[in-house]
Amino acid sequence: MPANRTYEIHEVAALTGLTADRLRAWERRYDAVRPARSPNGYRAYSADQVALLRAFAKLVERGARIGDLVDRPPAEVIAETVHRLPSNSPLGPLMAAVAALDRDEVEAMVAQQLALRGLRRFADEIVLPLAELVGDLWVVGELPIAAEHLASEVVIHALKGGLRHGRARGPLAVCACLPGERHEWGFLSALAHAHEAGWRIHYLGTDLPLDEVIGAAWQLSPDLAALSVSDEETCIQSLDRLIQFPNRLPAGTRATIGGGGIRGRETAMAAAGFRLGAAAFDLHARPALAETR
Repeated sequence: MPANRTYEIHEVAALTGLTADRLRAWERRYDAVRPARSPNGYRAYSADQVALLRAFAKLVERGARIGDLVDRPPAEVIAETVHRLPSNSPLGPLMAAVAALDRDEVEAMVAQQLALRGLRRFADEIVLPLAELVGDLWVVGELPIAAEHLASEVVIHALKGGLRHGRARGPLAVCACLPGERHEWGFLSALAHAHEAGWRIHYLGTDLPLDEVIGAAWQLSPDLAALSVSDEETCIQSLDRLIQFPNRLPAGTRATIGGGGIRGRETAMAAAGFRLGAAAFDLHARPALAETR
């Protein structure tokens, strides 16, 4: 969750699990957060407000009262979401190891969870919840940047390792993050689902010039060229080249793009020839791709 962007109420609902009606009610009755207003009058929530609302949602689900929570310091509320994790959850000990900068323990726990759950469940049950916790604590200053970097390094290494194994006979996807894009937890987690569905994932990394992705596509002849961008400004900076991207791919290679950075540009991306999001990896919708080249 980029710290420098704002979120509309429907996005906050998706990120927190709270309905838009409840978000408005908490604002009206409890002054839970007071979002700014965009020029068009819509609510514009900051990243730290989203983090706090997500913590409110988790703690209320575990029995806390929103009226009690809103009077406490935001950092304290967010930190409590870690302390009140279920006793059998590995996320509490994992977060403690991250906060202590204990790389050996973080690596051991991550390897254990990957072996125990497999790649897709590891992504869904460990990586994405951990990303929320790390991001929320970091955005309110409760976790140092060094700890966030440590968690990213270990988790991303594990995800990349998982994507390199197995599924040797499925269709090929060449995947990369846009120039300037360095957030890859979510993209790699989505690729874990594609990997389990039967795709061979050739991940090229973050911050990659689009010409390099196109060159790789011409060299490898993949079934799919997949791009990710989480930040709108990063998407805007590459917009002209993005619009041309699908038509520059070799025949038989389709383009897909996903991530929060395409918000408001979905129609333009689709018109340019992109498939949007995870639907492009659906082998049942495109049975011809189930055959090996």
